[in-house]
Amino acid sequence: MSVEKYKKIFKQKRNYSIGVEEEFMICDPNNGELVNKANEIMTSVSNKDRFSYELLLSEIETNTPICDNVDSAIVELSKNRIELKNIGETNNFKIGVSGTHPKAMAVNQKFVDNSSYNWVADQLKFYAKRNITFSTHIHISVDDPERAIKITNATRRWIPALLALSCNSPFFEGENTGFKSSRSMQFGAFPRTNIPVKIESFDSYYNLVNTLIDTNSIQKPRQIWWKIRPHLDYGTLEYRICDVQRSLKRTKMLIALVQALVHSYDTMVTYNNNLEDMNYEILNDTFWKSMRFDFDVPITDCFDGTRLTMKDYIYKMIDSIHLSLTDLGNSDVLNTLEEIFTLGTEADEQIEHAKNKDLDSLLLYLMDNVEYDI
Repeated sequence: MSVEKYKKIFKQKRNYSIGVEEEFMICDPNNGELVNKANEIMTSVSNKDRFSYELLLSEIETNTPICDNVDSAIVELSKNRIELKNIGETNNFKIGVSGTHPKAMAVNQKFVDNSSYNWVADQLKFYAKRNITFSTHIHISVDDPERAIKITNATRRWIPALLALSCNSPFFEGENTGFKSSRSMQFGAFPRTNIPVKIESFDSYYNLVNTLIDTNSIQKPRQIWWKIRPHLDYGTLEYRICDVQRSLKRTKMLIALVQALVHSYDTMVTYNNNLEDMNYEILNDTFWKSMRFDFDVPITDCFDGTRLTMKDYIYKMIDSIHLSLTDLGNSDVLNTLEEIFTLGTEADEQIEHAKNKDLDSLLLYLMDNVEYDI
């Protein structure tokens, strides 16, 4: 498709509309081990537009229609979760929610058989099976392609904050990895999963995509798996940072924060091009710390060089988007933010549960504590 046709997709007037994808483990209800039932699920769902395969047969993805606001998105996510629960009752599975399965072994995974995933499996070989990972992807529409690029550049600054709040994958292949988000480490083995460098323009982004296609690095634009990417087919900015959450209330907070980031920076980048420039190495260092350490870890703000803790860095993000949270009717999610600072992330919940019991018990916990309705 030509660059002009992609630009036309972005120029739709949708007022920061929302789309959300959630990835779930498909588990044996008796022990929480992964089971390969994606095919059975896809033949049972009421609307195939709302469900899709992922790379592995033990994983299923749900997605919302285009939603006008955060509350509507949560209603749709709830519907999808409930449908999977109901299908599971007659097909002998439960969904589990974690950024990684705590015990599943890469060697035992089986791939979905279609041309797209066969290509990925062939490209990544051994490391494709290690991608036993589950995330939440948040799309926010932007009605101008050049502003979309500017917002992408500027909001890279806060990618570590979003991950720090959503960490939910401390275990992998039976090991406590020492990381709050081992999903980020596992998926990071894939190419094109980095935080993007500054993009100069929409045309330059389009040319990059075409270069990668021309050299057989990718087959289609969506095989650029950056932490944040302009989605050419949807006309959205897709934030791909977050570990999936058991709590719909915490998912609501993440969606609201991302929408407010896009809303806030859509105005700010119009008047201040400097917001797109930051120290890329410091940004990557902060991202690494966000998947590894607690909220008291010291970091440096990649934009202005300020030294502060991860917690204060998150508060700094909130200060920059607070008006948008209010304008969009979502300031209530700040209560959930405080809850996370007090009680810890869902990764912290996993670590505490495994410490008090064991990993076998944790597998049951990850199925039995899924929030289906907010």
